[in-house]
Amino acid sequence: MNIAVVGVTGMVGQVMLQVLEERNIPISNLIPVASEKSVGSEITFKGKQYKVVSMKQAIEMKPAIALFSAGGNVSLKYAPEFAAVGTTVIDNSSAFRMDADKRLIVPEINAHTLTKDDKIIANPNCSTIQMVLALSPLHKEYRIKRLVVSTYQSITGTGVKAVQQLENEYVGKKGEMAYPYQIHRNALPHCDVFEDNLYTKEEMKLVRETQKILNDNTVAVTATAVRIPVVGGHSESVNVEFRSDFDVKDVRRLLSQTDGVTVQDNVDVNNYPMPLMAHGKDDVFVGRIRRDHSQENSLNMWIVADNLRKGAATNAVQIAQYLIENKLV
Repeated sequence: MNIAVVGVTGMVGQVMLQVLEERNIPISNLIPVASEKSVGSEITFKGKQYKVVSMKQAIEMKPAIALFSAGGNVSLKYAPEFAAVGTTVIDNSSAFRMDADKRLIVPEINAHTLTKDDKIIANPNCSTIQMVLALSPLHKEYRIKRLVVSTYQSITGTGVKAVQQLENEYVGKKGEMAYPYQIHRNALPHCDVFEDNLYTKEEMKLVRETQKILNDNTVAVTATAVRIPVVGGHSESVNVEFRSDFDVKDVRRLLSQTDGVTVQDNVDVNNYPMPLMAHGKDDVFVGRIRRDHSQENSLNMWIVADNLRKGAATNAVQIAQYLIENKLV
């Protein structure tokens, strides 16, 4: 089982290596791939050194699976070339997410839809993954009518440049800016670029991807995405209006029984999810579960996850694991 990691030197690429090792994915040969400037450098995986190769070399090696985390333009150009030689690509960018003929997968929800013919599989946006994993069992039970989402997103979602900006600002050092304003002691209601409808691309990902993963275009979603000076993970305040009524105890029970979800919801002892506690973990954490008394059949939830793990690398590796275990590659 030859597996390529494209974008191996980036933040998500590095976490992909970690998760591949932690989950003991059966790999005969790891193929680390990065941009031309990194070709020839070495990375460590399971105590062994591997030389970084070019995209062309990796394609010629015909890996069974290629985990992509190198940006949308790279994916659009090279994912089809890998697919053409028989490789199954799991792509972490937004390049293929809304293609009608490409699967958008959160394994706990819809991995069962995958077939051997799916040669390019899209990994959803980080903030979408954690939200739909918590919402999927509730949608099955009560049918979601509308979602109002506010996100509080880690700077790690932007990348190394953003982490460096925060570190520079923390010590009062001038440097390259990932954002149009300082992020230290600030909150930016601006994740990704603004679209013509005045929503950001990040906000519209939450709308479009949620409907596709839940396979229900009747779910109405509106979102505001905010970047905050946090490293550990993304947080979301989610207001859910259901088509039928619910009991809060049943909601907690359903969430507690959901693979990949941990309920932290005891305000008597200040037990609730925080990015500090989610950092480095694969689960999605849900708390502050309470009825919205201002609106019929409505619920408030607070959802937190490590955006580099379940929001990106872990989800992609879980897809690869499913493909291997079900002999789809």
